[in-house]
Amino acid sequence: MTSMPEATGTSSAASESSSESASAQISPRRTPPTWLVVALACAGQFLVVLDVSVVNVALPSMRTDLGLSAQGLQWVVNAYAISFAGFMLLGGRAGDLYGRKRMFLVGLGLFTLASLGGGLAQEGWQLLAARTVQGLGAAVLAPSTLTILTAAVPEGAARARAIATWTAVGAGGGAAGGLVGGALVDGLSWRWVLLINVPVGAVVLVGAVLWLTESRGGVRRRLDLPGALLVTTGLATLAYGISQTESEGWAAPQTLVPLLAGLALLALFLLVEARTAAPLMPLGLLRLRSVASANVAMLVSGSSMFSMWFFMTLYAQNVLHYSPLEAGLALVPSSLAVILGSKAAPRFMPVIGARNVAVLGTVVAAVGFGWQSTMTADGGYLTAIMIPGVLMMLGAGMAATPLASLAISGAGSGDAGLVSGLINTSRTMGGSLGLAVMSTIAASRSGGADDAGPVALTDGYALVFRTAAVVLVAAALLMWTWLPAGRPNPDPTAHSTD
Repeated sequence: MTSMPEATGTSSAASESSSESASAQISPRRTPPTWLVVALACAGQFLVVLDVSVVNVALPSMRTDLGLSAQGLQWVVNAYAISFAGFMLLGGRAGDLYGRKRMFLVGLGLFTLASLGGGLAQEGWQLLAARTVQGLGAAVLAPSTLTILTAAVPEGAARARAIATWTAVGAGGGAAGGLVGGALVDGLSWRWVLLINVPVGAVVLVGAVLWLTESRGGVRRRLDLPGALLVTTGLATLAYGISQTESEGWAAPQTLVPLLAGLALLALFLLVEARTAAPLMPLGLLRLRSVASANVAMLVSGSSMFSMWFFMTLYAQNVLHYSPLEAGLALVPSSLAVILGSKAAPRFMPVIGARNVAVLGTVVAAVGFGWQSTMTADGGYLTAIMIPGVLMMLGAGMAATPLASLAISGAGSGDAGLVSGLINTSRTMGGSLGLAVMSTIAASRSGGADDAGPVALTDGYALVFRTAAVVLVAAALLMWTWLPAGRPNPDPTAHSTD
């Protein structure tokens, strides 16, 4: 994000941007091929997103092997997601201040070592600790992947294509989680859904050391640790409260206390940011229309789109009786569709504008969610999984690329890492909140019992997709009225604050 002080306006933003440009540090090493930089950045992003979903099909085996309780099993997923989302802003700012390559290496190193620890875990607490450290490594790594990419590719059509590739790889990582996890669990054991990261991470680490060049945005200054701790603790506490809703309900003290505490901590974070001289997240950034609107749009649309994979997998396995591997294979067309949508978006953006592409993609996704809400307990693959799944993910891919481009175009180079962290935080927190709400909706319709019949389960899942379709229509209207029209501004110092 742009480093705009709260009350000094755009003139100081422009002067700071100039100083940032002058102070940006680039390694004197010969510049590597652009395709290699993009490939390394995308490989890091793929690992980060893959591990959000790859463990899902391995959970029953983990529970049997390690003796995890039902609550402990839930935290195998939550520990990663909460740590990932909570430390994202800190990871983005650290990359801007201390070097994007350095943070890429630190994040990937933590992620790889934690994957090894999780794969070798002998007790439940060891697995949960490893997943938490994995999330921390992912939070440091993920923002650096996008800023390394944007620093290597000049702004314009080439950068739009590179961002589209990054988006497609990230989306493909999430989409591939079920397929990869199912194949590994069926062919080897649950431990390999984590151990597979070790050789891949090692190869990417060696490539990053050899070929990435260092860059740093902004003047060297102290990291805003109080702000980082407050936002991390606040988001983690809020996410914990959200995770409690499915088992305890929205009105239970176990849910209300962490929800209220999380909101209080986030309010305190905003107060601290307004008063500190070097804030983690300069609040002036939220006055930038492109940054604020793109992130809110990502939060709202992500709350629906993230839940698609979860409930489609449950429908395929619990209702249609697919095996984990069969369920993963059934969603391959959807995985290809999200990549197609991400790659197609840059071709339409110069023609009809980034805002219109984001709206169009969201509407296409809403149609897919609406179609999926007509599912039945004896649905056929073509009409109950493939076609609606393709529409949902084609639209998701089309919407994500212009939203990321609009947000990045609204920030100065010194705050690009923070923008990337905020985008990922918006998407992850929106997905966590949306999944918790959608799970509650499904349980309320199906009766909430684990042994509910196929018809009751289908009714619950159908209500989820119907609700998600309504949310996406609202998100499309929000994008149409709030996102800036036209092409992203190529001059990061010429911000509009309307």
